[in-house]
Amino acid sequence: MLRKPTALVALTAALLATACGARIDEGARAAGTATVTNCGREVEYARPSRVVTNDTGITELMFALGLADRMAGYTVSSSAKTGDVASSPWRADFGRVPHLGEKVTKELVQGANADLVFAGWNYGFSESTGFTPDALAELGIATYQLTEACRNGVGEQRGIMPPLEALYTDLRNLGRIFGVEDRAERLVTGYQEQVAAAQRLVKGERPRVFLYDSGLDQPFTSGRNAAPQDVIGKAGGDNIFGDLDDSWTTVGWEAVVDRAPEVILINDYADGDATTPEQKRAFLESYEPLKDVPAIKDKRFFVLPYAALVESPRNPAAIEAFARFLAGS
Repeated sequence: MLRKPTALVALTAALLATACGARIDEGARAAGTATVTNCGREVEYARPSRVVTNDTGITELMFALGLADRMAGYTVSSSAKTGDVASSPWRADFGRVPHLGEKVTKELVQGANADLVFAGWNYGFSESTGFTPDALAELGIATYQLTEACRNGVGEQRGIMPPLEALYTDLRNLGRIFGVEDRAERLVTGYQEQVAAAQRLVKGERPRVFLYDSGLDQPFTSGRNAAPQDVIGKAGGDNIFGDLDDSWTTVGWEAVVDRAPEVILINDYADGDATTPEQKRAFLESYEPLKDVPAIKDKRFFVLPYAALVESPRNPAAIEAFARFLAGS
């Protein structure tokens, strides 16, 4: 039974109720600078007025804080533009803030006269493309790094704190940077209450859950530092790869089989391998090594959109939706 995230649709009105424009008092606007800890470093920011964001969830953090008027534009892929953006509780903001392109580049942010770029490692920042915080600093452009994607000092691995803590950290940091601390704290409090309510739905044993993002030869999934860790855990399940000190990472199918997931959570976005949830499920059900996996035998699948499974203001609603599924299945 492939279930669409209907609970998320029902919660759209609640999300929109918190998406009104933030009032930035004149004293805060004139204050000039704010210092926050971003990815383990103390960074001082002049108050930005022309922000460029990369990716859906990152952009929605700005919109949830009512900061659309502080943005020069955003970049998202074409698939996100027709999928996550179209279904976003903040689609009106996506419509009025310029869509600058599919990929963020130095030339693009310079052309937008950006004074801050909000992105993350593998969410725009990349040594291979030369688009890095250091490269932008040389151009006089400040950067804020998504906390979910902070590198943790072990190779290319990412994530330095539990996923929901990363979400709340970024909301509070952005609140300080833009002078909307009260707005940020109200959002955090509301999200914490929503997660607590979802946890009251949890009952019985905790099923083992495999987050399937993409990949045919090898699956791409979530370790303990990416949003699915808390989406799964707070909803009453156990992420079978929660022992991996990374955010998004590649594993082997043998490990999936060995860990015998009882539920499979599918990430719904166009990924170049199997673009729809139905295609992903069809692949999983037809892949011979998985035939004896409990989730496959019992046909226990659930779908959430990409923007609910990366760090974003959709995470609490995703937890509630998945908790309802697990409680009712």
